[in-house]
Amino acid sequence: MSNTRSILITSALPYANGPIHLGHMLEHIQTDVWVRFQKSRGHQCIAVCADDTHGTAVMLRAEKENKTPEELIAGISEEHQKDFRDFQVEYDNYYSTHSEENKTLSHYIYNQCKEKGHIASRSIKQAFDPEKNLFLADRFIKGTCPKCKAEDQYGDNCEVCSATYAPADLINPKSAISGATPIEKESEHFFFKLPDFTGMLKTWTRSGALQDSVANKLAEWLDSGLQEWDISRDAPYFGFEIPGEPGKYFYVWLDAPIGYMSSFKNLCDRTEGLEFDTFWKEGSDTELYHNIGKDIINFHALFWPAMLECAGFRKPTGVWAHGYVTVNGEKMSKSRGTFIKAETYLKHLPAQALRYYYAAKLNSTVGDLDLNLDDFVQRVNSDLVNKFVNIASRTAKFIQNGAGVLSAQLDDQEMYDNFVAKGDEIADLYERREFSQAMREIMALADIANAYIHENAPWQLVKTEGSEEKVQAVCTQALNMFKVLITYLSPVLPETAQDSIEFLNVENLNWDTVATPLLSHKINEFKPMINRIDGKTVAKLVEASKEDVAAELGKKPEKESNKDKASKKSKKKDMGPPAVIEFDDFAKIDLRVAKVIEANHVEGADKLLQLTLDVGEEKTKNVFSGIKSHYQPEELVGKNLVFVYNLAPRKMKFGMSEGMVLAAGEKKDLWILESNEDAKPGTKIS
Repeated sequence: MSNTRSILITSALPYANGPIHLGHMLEHIQTDVWVRFQKSRGHQCIAVCADDTHGTAVMLRAEKENKTPEELIAGISEEHQKDFRDFQVEYDNYYSTHSEENKTLSHYIYNQCKEKGHIASRSIKQAFDPEKNLFLADRFIKGTCPKCKAEDQYGDNCEVCSATYAPADLINPKSAISGATPIEKESEHFFFKLPDFTGMLKTWTRSGALQDSVANKLAEWLDSGLQEWDISRDAPYFGFEIPGEPGKYFYVWLDAPIGYMSSFKNLCDRTEGLEFDTFWKEGSDTELYHNIGKDIINFHALFWPAMLECAGFRKPTGVWAHGYVTVNGEKMSKSRGTFIKAETYLKHLPAQALRYYYAAKLNSTVGDLDLNLDDFVQRVNSDLVNKFVNIASRTAKFIQNGAGVLSAQLDDQEMYDNFVAKGDEIADLYERREFSQAMREIMALADIANAYIHENAPWQLVKTEGSEEKVQAVCTQALNMFKVLITYLSPVLPETAQDSIEFLNVENLNWDTVATPLLSHKINEFKPMINRIDGKTVAKLVEASKEDVAAELGKKPEKESNKDKASKKSKKKDMGPPAVIEFDDFAKIDLRVAKVIEANHVEGADKLLQLTLDVGEEKTKNVFSGIKSHYQPEELVGKNLVFVYNLAPRKMKFGMSEGMVLAAGEKKDLWILESNEDAKPGTKIS
């Protein structure tokens, strides 16, 4: 295609000291979806990553497991790469920061900074473990909080009262490694003069490379004055020795981002026609993006661009930060079984389900993403099974009952053209990483396709003599709309995309093919693509995660107490028939017919739709209703609903809700109550 872009994108490097969990997977899925989208549009989009391998934690774990650090990180790398492959996350190169390429580049960048006068050295005092002969980072010191007196707190902040302090302020401090009481010891350290780059950083952070909220936060740091950055650590340390400074090592965060460069350099050395300088030299017209968590933004948006500037390399086109993953509205918890390893998840549930759920909630902001396990089951079953795959499963059999060949023309060309025309809008949403909105638009099209199938009912038509041509045309229309939808979904669902390629008997699902329908075309037998998720399986996953933690600690998993079981049971059980009320109580409720004149998604709300209701007397009411998982906005417009007219207005996060529409059922099955379509808005229900 014309105007082909050359793009290099990276994900933050997983630390080689533990397994990949669902928090990690958010970022890597986000990167993979964006890369697959770019490739489907015909662009060159290269994705690289690596394990972040250096530091004290890796050294100590290797010692504990009676391994060399090199042996430890080699095994961890294999595990990480397998997890990514199993989630269909594809990197063009997955490497390690403990490599010759990374050592060479780290030395080069450091020497450039030193030659240009941006490296300083001075003696500092640090906590030292006299038994391990090791300088201690703050997180390797524990003691009693000087503020609230909580015990077993880290050396920089208290997890109980959130106070911050210096390690020396701890009461009865101990080394978390040996248990020894730390002593204070002097050592020469080397510093990168970050304040030298304040002017450049003030300009670059406002260049559009960062989200506005991130740029605003960094502006506070820049305005208050940057500090020199300690880039050295003392032996023993697993990492690269600083050139010309025996016993002094680069702090892990110096060589970690350089790992992006070294992973790409390794790929270039193995790939004909791929040049390192094309993507990394100053003035390059290629695109470079880093996709990272919000907790490491200072390293990527201050230290990293300053080092690149100093050494004569280009700066990133964009640094994209995302929030944390919470589970059921809370931090991931080992005790509750919501700290879920990727490997454990895959033993119970398909990768595609999580890929879709994350995509359905991801956007370009830095906000956290909540993995609500009940909503996860509902969303996957509703969107992927009931809506999307349903289009093909309901119609393919009627094509196969013939010769398996689609009709020579569509039943509704205008409808198909509208599906194709929507592609530019969906592509723009993918490009801007507004994945959740893209999924909403795609599922809205799926609703239209299902409404078309329901209206034409090929399963009924086929019983009518002489209807064969119409049945073929209807099913041809449906399967071509399915092809458009799986093309739009293919970055998110690569496995289903491959199954669809085989079913539809096509070479690919690139976006430039959607405008051409499949006509007089032979398809293959339809086979199930996505299975429903059972809530019981999710419960088993949570229990398995608790067992993982117990095994890690060498304990048996904690059993639920009788008290907890009784509490849960009391919440779930039927509390018996409701109290009898008098007619006067019922008469207080003013039920009326309300016509939906507008319905919209609520930005930032997972369960709500915003409804504008005509309630008669030339009045409208604004209502927020928790029916989003069961209805699309366009399904509701024009419907007459049952409305509680005299319910007191309720102020919500998203605005004022001025009443309630009634529905029957619960979370899994829910039906909104409708009035006769001939009833006028405002008519009282009695």
